[in-house]
Amino acid sequence: MEQRDFGTTGLRVSALGLGAGQVGDAALTEEHVGTLLNRAIDRGVTLVDTARGYGLSEERIGRHLSYRRHDFILSSKGGYGADGADDWTPQAIRLGIERALTRLRCDWIDIFHLHSCPADTLRREDLLGALDDARAAGLIRVAAYSGENEALAWAAQSGRFGSVETSVNLADQWSRHQVLPAAQDAGLGVIAKRPIANAAWRFTQRPAGDYAETYWERLGQLDLNGVREAAGLDWTQFALRFSAYAPGVHSAIVGTASIENLERNVRTVQEGPLPLDVLTHIEAAWRAHGADWGGEV
Repeated sequence: MEQRDFGTTGLRVSALGLGAGQVGDAALTEEHVGTLLNRAIDRGVTLVDTARGYGLSEERIGRHLSYRRHDFILSSKGGYGADGADDWTPQAIRLGIERALTRLRCDWIDIFHLHSCPADTLRREDLLGALDDARAAGLIRVAAYSGENEALAWAAQSGRFGSVETSVNLADQWSRHQVLPAAQDAGLGVIAKRPIANAAWRFTQRPAGDYAETYWERLGQLDLNGVREAAGLDWTQFALRFSAYAPGVHSAIVGTASIENLERNVRTVQEGPLPLDVLTHIEAAWRAHGADWGGEV
């Protein structure tokens, strides 16, 4: 698995990361989760992304991977949901980090994101100062922001963050065009979330309740199926190779509870970027249909 410098943070991450939302599902057995998490590290997936809102994810990462803590980069998120503190306060950040460290059974979080807070909240000096304090105390290594649109653009140019996490996929390219060039110039690490557009192509009709509605509509307008078929790729291969090798992206995180899907994703990313002629067709479709679309939140 290709390992990349994560901007100028001093960290290195794999081109494919593991989104650990699904492993928080209480219906999964501990044996299955442990096998999945360790298989990812064994296959060279060195970025694991979690959050307090992901069910049992943090506890399970701690249970099954704490003994391998030096083998991977740990990314988490917070600013809300800390018992005893109001959301988006310095106390919520401090308590959230401290309690996450307990659940994760480790002494530090490599990348800690403020998670999709509004732009006005993101600019508050008390929150930014709380991240600075956590970094100075060695509890986190990189202060980051995860989100879209105006707040993301501000975070990327503010000088207060070392990395950002944002949607980058065939149907969601606002950040790729509007923010990632500046982030790259500033030396920020970039994590691409939703790289396979929530697999919106699964649905023959517009879905409801699967966080794929907007992507389904956009993919229909982009009309890339012929380009994909001509390239001899299935939709996941087509989408993931686009996102993982988009300029400025250091790691594309895919969430899965399936060991088979994890292995497939590893093989897909190892195939490298899409051919130049395929990328040219995608870019032309985006200019024709998607140039005015904002980032999906």
